[in-house]
Amino acid sequence: MGSILKGGSGLNSRIVVGALLLAAGSGSRMGNKPKCLLELDGVPLIRRQIIALTSAGAAPLVVVLGHYAERIEVAVQGFPVTLVRNPDPDAGQISSLRLGLQALTGKIDCVMVALADQPLINQQDIIDLICAYKMRPRGAEVVQPSVDGLPGNPVIFSASVRSQILAGPQSMGCRQWQTGHPEFVHHWVTTNEHYRADVDTPEDIEQLVSRTGHRLSWPVDLAGLA
Repeated sequence: MGSILKGGSGLNSRIVVGALLLAAGSGSRMGNKPKCLLELDGVPLIRRQIIALTSAGAAPLVVVLGHYAERIEVAVQGFPVTLVRNPDPDAGQISSLRLGLQALTGKIDCVMVALADQPLINQQDIIDLICAYKMRPRGAEVVQPSVDGLPGNPVIFSASVRSQILAGPQSMGCRQWQTGHPEFVHHWVTTNEHYRADVDTPEDIEQLVSRTGHRLSWPVDLAGLA
C-alpha cells in the first residue's frame, strides 16, 4: 500500500490540518437570513461544523464572517477559533477564502475548507476526508469528495496549494486552482451524501426533510423575519 502514498505518508501518520470555515454570505436565496444559524436538533449549523472539525483534530480553525457577523459571533462564543471579518463579503466567496487562508498561522501540512451551510457533516465525515487525503495518490495536491460523479465539500489541499493560491491574482481561489491543475486533483469517490447536502433555499430545507427526515428550523429571533 505504501507505494501509492504521497511521500510515504500513511493512515496513521500525523499531519497538521488547518481548517477554514466560510460563513460570510448574505443568504439572499434564504430570505436574507444567515443560513449557518439554521438549527438541527437545536444546534446551529455553524456550531455543528465547528464541533465536527475540532473533534476530528482540525486546528487551527479560522471562521470567516461577513454579513450578520455580530449575530453569528454570539453563536460561536467559547470555541477555540479565530474569527475574521470580510469587510466586503459581497465581493464573493473567493475573497473570504483568501482572507481565511491568510489568517491561518503556524506550520500546517494541509488546509480543509468547509462551508457553514452543510447540515449533515459530522466528526466521522471529517476524519474520513482527512484519511482520504493521507491515502491520496502520489502527486495529488487536492482531495475533493465525489458523490455520484458530483463534487462535494469540504475540500482539503496541501500547504503548497495554499501558497500558490495566495501568490496568485485576487480572482484565484481553490476552484480556479483546480481548473488550472486538474492533474493534481484527486476526486475521492464516496457514497456519503453528507458531502453533497447543503441548504441554499427554503426548498432545500424541505428536500432535506423528504430525503433524510432531518428538519432544520430558525432560531426564535430569526423565525419571523421575511
